[in-house]
Amino acid sequence: MEHQLKLTKPLAFFDLETTGIQVQKDRIVEISIAKANIDGSVDIKTRRVNPGIPIPLEASLVHGIYDEDVKDEPNFKQIAKSMAQFLEGCDLAGFNSNRFDVPMLVEEFLRSDVDFDTKNRRLVDAQRIFHMMEPRNLTAAYKFYCQKDLIGAHGAEADVLATLEVLNAQVKHYENTSMKDAEGNEYFPIQNDVAVLHQLSASNSIDFANRMVYNKDQVAVFNFGKYIGRPIADVLKTDPSYYDWMMKGDFPMDTKRKLTEIKLKGFQR
Repeated sequence: MEHQLKLTKPLAFFDLETTGIQVQKDRIVEISIAKANIDGSVDIKTRRVNPGIPIPLEASLVHGIYDEDVKDEPNFKQIAKSMAQFLEGCDLAGFNSNRFDVPMLVEEFLRSDVDFDTKNRRLVDAQRIFHMMEPRNLTAAYKFYCQKDLIGAHGAEADVLATLEVLNAQVKHYENTSMKDAEGNEYFPIQNDVAVLHQLSASNSIDFANRMVYNKDQVAVFNFGKYIGRPIADVLKTDPSYYDWMMKGDFPMDTKRKLTEIKLKGFQR
């Protein structure tokens, strides 16, 4: 493989597969680096890693790597020095890398007592460029789905009528488009059915501020602070003062209302 990028030093494109998305507690299970060299050549290195903790099933269903696949692989500390050497003198690039991959990689190097500084490295994130050049807003959606320029954008009536047109066009465009789920079964995600569209639009958030969410078992848990990931009903039993702190705190009324509902009955989805 070759590239046409004009470089003054190697640019290392990299991607991580991990046990999750929390930099402070999750670990790398696979790292792949494509080092674009100044002469146009590309060196590729891919390595699976034993994270030292169980890989959650929901993560394995995304990247296809299970505990059994990495049980005989080295841990990150064992490969950290060789990885740092491979990346020596390189700038770094990726897709959403500045928000996730770079912080995760730096954290793993720090845990391994390897000095990996990004101060003198240029960081290039292709996702940021994509989002800047291909905006994901109503004007862009109207142009893409309806092939028309949105006149009077950000006026309430123009925006609401454009949104109606966009959703109508999306349903027409995707209604017969199939996808495959994690088990390889074919399904049609977009249907001319508001109940189906509601499910697609729904998130795991309980409150609009995303302070409370449903976990993979559909249990209500805190999504911030010292009790992040802990079942809300359990926390309110063991530390009832936390409820009072939140009710007196600078949280939205919607969050306080939802918290009170959980306090009164505790619930799963």
